[in-house]
Formats: sequence, structure tokens, C-alpha cells
Amino acid sequence: MVDTGTDFRTQALRENIRNVDAVIFTHSHTDHIMGFDDLRRFSHARGSMPVYASPETMGDLERVFRFAFNTSNAVRYYLKPEPHIIDGPFRLGETLITPLPVPHGDSIVNGYLFSRPRNIDLQSVRPAELHSAELVTFEKLVAYLSDCSAVPDAIVDLIAGVKVLVIDALRERPHPTHLSVEQASEVASRVKSEATYFTHICHDLPQAAESRLPIGAHIAYDGLKLRF
Repeated sequence: MVDTGTDFRTQALRENIRNVDAVIFTHSHTDHIMGFDDLRRFSHARGSMPVYASPETMGDLERVFRFAFNTSNAVRYYLKPEPHIIDGPFRLGETLITPLPVPHGDSIVNGYLFSRPRNIDLQSVRPAELHSAELVTFEKLVAYLSDCSAVPDAIVDLIAGVKVLVIDALRERPHPTHLSVEQASEVASRVKSEATYFTHICHDLPQAAESRLPIGAHIAYDGLKLRF
């Protein structure tokens, strides 16, 4: 999972999600963390729940959900997070996850690049080689930038050629903490992904707006599934 929004439980029930291997957080704004306690069912099933976040976001999670992070809590069915600080690329199974720090108004939040190996034994790659190996032997599948007001050139270069770009496009009018459709389209034109999906859209951007988007760009929707 990436983030646990306020309606996480509803989404999990709707999509019949029975297992969650780990949760990766972009940042600690309310709309991205307030479904955190609904992880307890998945945590209980596997004994704990790996939680990945930047130091700042992890600190906020530990403060807001102190009951869960309190290691002296022995209640059997409580959520038991297993915190992991993100300080660079890391692996979950065969997936290489690279943090993409981007501005979100005055804040810096993490987007993520998800890559998979091209015919390589991932276990043979040492952790120190992960970042360089990603550029040579890993296929860039998804770049996820859900909340951002700009995308630095270094991030554009890192995700260039990704199969799918999921990017913030709040509305057509400018906004101080989110990209507009025009700004998101400009980033997509530089990334040159095979497909682009606009997310974090608001009521000012109806589904009908898709007909005005550049070729290859779409408005994301609840229940959208991508296969690779």
C-alpha cells in the first residue's frame, strides 16, 4: 500500500484486499494517514506491519498513532507497526523502490519510483549497488507523484521513460500546493512515459475533462487497475 487514506477500509473491502505486505507513506497530511488503524486486521494476520516513511513522516505517525507504536502495548489485536526509515532506495520482494523528494507547497514529500529487475537475480545485487543497478538493469514501471507543486529536473531525469506516470493534477486553475493540469502535462511531456494518469483531482476537474488532455494522459479513478 502507498498511504492509508481516510477511506482505506472502504477501498480494501471494495477491492477484496486480503493481505498487505507493507505500507509506504508519502507524507503525513490527514488525507494520507487517517486510515492507519484500519491496518490492524492485516497486521494481526501477519504478526506485524512493515511501515516505511521518511524520518519526518515517521515521527508524525509515531505521535498521532502512539497507541500502535507503543511497544509495551501487549493487546493481541492492536496494530503493531514495524517502522523502517527511508533514506534511499530499498527493496520489497523483487520491487526496487526509489524515493522521489518533491515540493508540496512549503513541504518536501516523497513520491516513489517502482522498478522491477530485467532478468537478474536480485539477491546478487548488494544494497550499496541498488541505486546504480536500477538505472542499468531495472525496468521503470510506475512513478508515483501524488502530491507536488513542482517536479525538479533531477526527478524528471530519474523517472524518464517510465511506463506509467501517476501525477498530481488538482484542477485546471493554479494552486499553491498542487500541480495544475497544464503543469502536470508539461512534466509528463518531459518524462515521456507510455501512459500518464492524473490523480489527486478535485471537483473542479470532471471526468469529461479527459477529452481535453494530451494523447496518452488520463484521469485516474477509484478501482483503476494497471497490469504489467
